[in-house]
Amino acid sequence: MNRFSEIKDLIMSLEADFEKFYDKKNQAAGTRVRKGMQDLKNLAQDIRKEVQDIKNS
Repeated sequence: MNRFSEIKDLIMSLEADFEKFYDKKNQAAGTRVRKGMQDLKNLAQDIRKEVQDIKNS
């Protein structure tokens, strides 16, 4: 469950930037949101690979 916690922590760390971007139209916050979402994508891909490896072994 450690990997699940990593995803939750990453999403929670982006909450303030989401609010700043969508509510206050802060462009720098939008850049941080995009970077965070890319990190989330990479983390999800790593988890998918890990699950597949465990399933196949």
